[in-house]
Amino acid sequence: MNDFNEASGRNGGRTDADFDAIVIGAGFGGIYMLHKLRNELGLRVRGFEKGGGVGGTWYFNRYPGAKSDTEGFVYRYSFDRDLLQEWDWTTRYLDQPDVEKYLNHVVDRFDLRRDIQLNTEVTGAVFDEAGNLWQVRTSRGEAFTSRYLVTALGLLAKTNMPDIPGRDSFAGTLVHTNAWPHDLDITGKRVGVIGTGSTGTQFIVAAAKMAGHLTVFQRSPQYCVPSGNGPVAADEVAAVKRDFDAIWQQVRGSVVGFGFQESGVAAMSVSEEERQRVFQENWDKGNGFRFMFGTFCDIATDPEANAAAAAFIRSKIREIVHDPETARKLTPSGLYAKRPLCNEGYYETFNRDNVTLVALEETPIETITPAGVRTADGMEHALDVLVFATGFDAVDGNYRSMDLRGRGGRHIDEWWDAGPRSYLGLSAHGFPNMFMILGPNGPFTNLPPSIESQVEWITDAIGHAEQSGAATLEPSREAEEGWTRTCEEIAAMTLFPKVDSWIFGANIPGKKNKVMFYMAGIGAYRQQLDAVRTEGYRGFLFN
Repeated sequence: MNDFNEASGRNGGRTDADFDAIVIGAGFGGIYMLHKLRNELGLRVRGFEKGGGVGGTWYFNRYPGAKSDTEGFVYRYSFDRDLLQEWDWTTRYLDQPDVEKYLNHVVDRFDLRRDIQLNTEVTGAVFDEAGNLWQVRTSRGEAFTSRYLVTALGLLAKTNMPDIPGRDSFAGTLVHTNAWPHDLDITGKRVGVIGTGSTGTQFIVAAAKMAGHLTVFQRSPQYCVPSGNGPVAADEVAAVKRDFDAIWQQVRGSVVGFGFQESGVAAMSVSEEERQRVFQENWDKGNGFRFMFGTFCDIATDPEANAAAAAFIRSKIREIVHDPETARKLTPSGLYAKRPLCNEGYYETFNRDNVTLVALEETPIETITPAGVRTADGMEHALDVLVFATGFDAVDGNYRSMDLRGRGGRHIDEWWDAGPRSYLGLSAHGFPNMFMILGPNGPFTNLPPSIESQVEWITDAIGHAEQSGAATLEPSREAEEGWTRTCEEIAAMTLFPKVDSWIFGANIPGKKNKVMFYMAGIGAYRQQLDAVRTEGYRGFLFN
């Protein structure tokens, strides 16, 4: 363990603080950040978590069907080689309780729990320029100071609850999937769900097997492929463990970091027969990112290739769904350019007698009533439970909702008035000594390996500042503007901006549609991080 106390400013002329660093959030990012700063750099660190347990999104999202849609063998940390060998899994994808148990194990493995304060939401953080300190306030009325602030707020954590007329009049149980009560059981009940994104489709598949009747209020039809989920034999797990070095090397150099080899073949460079064969092969293997990026290299960039993939999925919907009218409502017509979805039998679920599909594009919700939901055709859908699977104010939502102020008292909401921006997805000009894990314009990938890359880079940057005696470091405005342009230029090369989705903030009324991800892949992103570090933290100002 390194000990930077002598250089930290308590003896080096900097203002003393309650902590060297405060980490907000105890999900994948916050847990690893606390470990790196405390156990490896030897800093005094406190983590704050608004939930009653660690896990971040895996603590709050307990809805039926909640699971990772990244295959489990790469939905984990890679930094601890012994842990990779010790921790087993029995299914291809990890259910919510599995991920939560794993993260709790990591917290205890590295003795982090004593420095994590649960049930404590950070409500404000203001940079004090006179002392070069962050002044942090919590929901408990506490106030602390720290020299560094790391925000691990989560990409998908700020609940989006649409303001539908009559919402507060519902006499049954109304719940958002991001705040699922421990004691809510939907077995045998009349359940309605609004939303068919990643969360909504997962919930629909699981809830249909539990509810007496399930009414799906579909805001827009989705392209969804099979997940291929199922049991994993012990010999398969053992084979993966033997190959973990090569697996993680491939992940870190890949595009999306999902543990498969992305295709280098253009869709239109092969025959129609070969395209159909490749699509079918990957449909059978399962996984949404595999189908978009493992079939051909240009599904997300070339309109003709995209149309071929979309047509294949539409043909599957017609083949799977028995009722032609239901199949029609479930069939998307536009580009296949949202975050890829996968599930165990999503379209098959609509063949069940206890499932009703309501296409809101054709019959919008008029109002929520005490008894259920009334649509524009005059029908009232009677419900006991109404579930909002309406997603999140993604990426920047949690930042804007807290009192986060940098130099000159400027609120982050003001700095991001034209849209969220950052340097490297990690830092913001005017907010010294603040680092963001999965901040705006970070990589669009499987998140744990990207989180590890960012946390390790932040650790090195803070270590460099400590050793050099710098009181503050922050990106220049030019560096931030350059990174933002880079992300916009890369996104413009893809088809993603041509579709309204949460990836660009289109799901939040009034939110500006802006690029919020670096879409060149985790391999390219890691190269960018390495270049900035080896060039003396190019783009950063040290004072």
